[in-house]
Amino acid sequence: MSNDAEKRWSDDGNFRRAVRYGLAVLALAALVCAVAAIWTATGRCRDADALLCDTPSRIAVLFGPALVLMAGGIGAFVETIRVWRREGPWPIWQGAGWFLFLIMLFYLGIGASTVPVD
Repeated sequence: MSNDAEKRWSDDGNFRRAVRYGLAVLALAALVCAVAAIWTATGRCRDADALLCDTPSRIAVLFGPALVLMAGGIGAFVETIRVWRREGPWPIWQGAGWFLFLIMLFYLGIGASTVPVD
């Protein structure tokens, strides 16, 4: 096992992989958000005052990207364990997982405050 107190955690290859993974998850979440927004805009309540006029559209816009970000964070934590077992620099992947979870919480917090409650 590696000594966790030592400070040789730099690995450019793992860092680039973690950054690419995080950016790919963010791009996929943005794509899901765009698809959900387009779906709600072309829905059956086009004449309503609010874009999110029914429950399925609210759920899709709020929880679709959040689920993508959560799955991405869990995937980063799984990769953390895999790198740790190979005695590699695992904190890089743990940071990516926490970053994706933090973005998910920000998205849910901002999104929940904008969705009107009936």
